[in-house]
Amino acid sequence: MSARSLEQLKRKTGTEQMTELDDRWLSVNEIAKYLGVSGDTIYRWIDKQAMPAHRVGRAWKFKKDEVDAWVRSGGASDGSSSDA
Repeated sequence: MSARSLEQLKRKTGTEQMTELDDRWLSVNEIAKYLGVSGDTIYRWIDKQAMPAHRVGRAWKFKKDEVDAWVRSGGASDGSSSDA
């Protein structure tokens, strides 16, 4: 994020900031932290449980609302995918 973008973000209200952050693409590490699991679990879910993820070059990116819907629908509920 550029210094100018950061300054603009600082000037926005809390609601505007949350909307902007909620709509951005998240990395594997960010979505893992959000869900409280390891990066390895995220990769396993992409491969074995059709976790909603988008390939951007070599990186995987996620939309928080898509992942939330997937979790709510039971996508992450498989006993063999526990985070060990």
